[in-house]
Amino acid sequence: MHDELIARAQAWLAEDPDAETREELAKLIDAGDHAELAARFGGTLQFGTAGLRGELGAGPMRMNRSVVIRAAAGLAAYLKSKGQGDGLVVIGYDARHKSADFARDTAAVMTGAGLRAAVLPRPLPTPVLAFAIRHLGAVAGVEVTASHNPPRDNGYKVYLGDGSQIVPPADAGIAAEIDAVTTLTAVPRPDSGWEVLDDSVLDAYLARTDAVLSAGSPRTARTVYTAMHGVGKDVLLAAFARAGFPAPVLVAEQAEPDPDFPTVAFPNPEEPGAMDLAFAQARETDPDLVIANDPDADRCAVAVKDGADWRMLRGDEVGALLATHLVHRGVSGTFAESIVSSSLLGRIAEKAGLPYEETLTGFKWIARVDGLRYGYEEALGYCVDPDGVRDKDGITAALLITELASVLKAEGRTLLDLLDDIAVDHGLHATDQLSVRVEDLSIIANAMRRLREQPPTRLAGLAVTRSEDLTQGTDLLPPTDGLRYTLDGARVIVRPSGTEPKLKCYLEVVVPVASHADLPTARTKARTLLTSIKQDLSTTAGI
Repeated sequence: MHDELIARAQAWLAEDPDAETREELAKLIDAGDHAELAARFGGTLQFGTAGLRGELGAGPMRMNRSVVIRAAAGLAAYLKSKGQGDGLVVIGYDARHKSADFARDTAAVMTGAGLRAAVLPRPLPTPVLAFAIRHLGAVAGVEVTASHNPPRDNGYKVYLGDGSQIVPPADAGIAAEIDAVTTLTAVPRPDSGWEVLDDSVLDAYLARTDAVLSAGSPRTARTVYTAMHGVGKDVLLAAFARAGFPAPVLVAEQAEPDPDFPTVAFPNPEEPGAMDLAFAQARETDPDLVIANDPDADRCAVAVKDGADWRMLRGDEVGALLATHLVHRGVSGTFAESIVSSSLLGRIAEKAGLPYEETLTGFKWIARVDGLRYGYEEALGYCVDPDGVRDKDGITAALLITELASVLKAEGRTLLDLLDDIAVDHGLHATDQLSVRVEDLSIIANAMRRLREQPPTRLAGLAVTRSEDLTQGTDLLPPTDGLRYTLDGARVIVRPSGTEPKLKCYLEVVVPVASHADLPTARTKARTLLTSIKQDLSTTAGI
């Protein structure tokens, strides 16, 4: 067994094009570290609808140049099998460790396979890549990013020519072509031949951002902004300047790209402590709102002053605010969200007489909704200009929420005031999440099995009126690894994260509200119910 493991590692080492991972792997082989070698060679990093994502390091279970070259070769073979062998593949990348290398390898593989390749000029937000695919008429796009994952991770996100992320069966087709790559020596990788784009694509994206705002709308709201050590700062500042908003006050410690993310435990605005520096800056400068992007700037977080201090708005709150703003502007088209997001969007759309659709988790599904005008997901993702970017976009979402704050400011009101109005109009929709990060993935599998074998019948004293195992799909949804429980006035969805080692449970309670005076009582009731549901669900799932 050990001999076979060493042989596999040595074969991988012989082909590894990266001096850093070669040295790392050679040390493991020389040390006879069979446990670590088994962890790296016990399988392969699986390519799916989220592309690839994992920890950097040597071996097929890590993100490295060898894995990326195989992935690129598989994508090229898939495109050729679809008659697109002479098409353009546009490639973007963030500022994480190895991102530029992975982008360059992808360009080399595409060029060697006979496709045309174009690389964005520098690390840029993921929405710029999503925009560039359709703007340039590409047959596919690749974004090298691990979004908001820990510093040692990187990833590989694939889009097809419609500008949307891949979904089945394309993911399986690409994965099969990746598996067919037996040796890197069979993958041509010329040293040149691809194009490095200039700023014209970025300029076109920035020109497009103007489309999300109303002509002549107020532009007075003042913001504090953090890029969370990512690539969003320059693009967001340029977009805000074009729009005529006051220049955001930057959180200097997090403004420039830094792949080590030194000021945060996790570079995700939702994680505890990630917004501390932004709140400190807000206490000094007293802006109208705080805006944060995640490291690849496809997500947008919003914080507001609530009483004496600042708090993050939940993604569902921002989702409802943007939807209401668009309704007030008289937009037409379909509103869409994923199943883990608040049911409030459906009520807003229904009252406005707009079509509404619910999809599986991820913008790869939301972006494919016919006639989409606005889509959002609770994890801080908002698609506010689907004709420009068929994906979540933290830059245009920031523009739109700042426009809304400006409109309300002109009326002497705030985002919180509008949230109160929404609650009175549609009922208080309060959401929360039970999220468990694990080292051992079997914990997640065991929790899902336990819930399937012994589903809850009551949570927080509320009867579970319907239990659904979504692995079989529904009349409206394709199959997915998830569970949905409907209660009287509440809803729970449980699923493993597609991008992180987490079990995620999404909770929502709906409390009727007769008037603004009833809001404090309704909020207290909602908090109590959410806390109790979370406790009961944790016990039932054994987590």
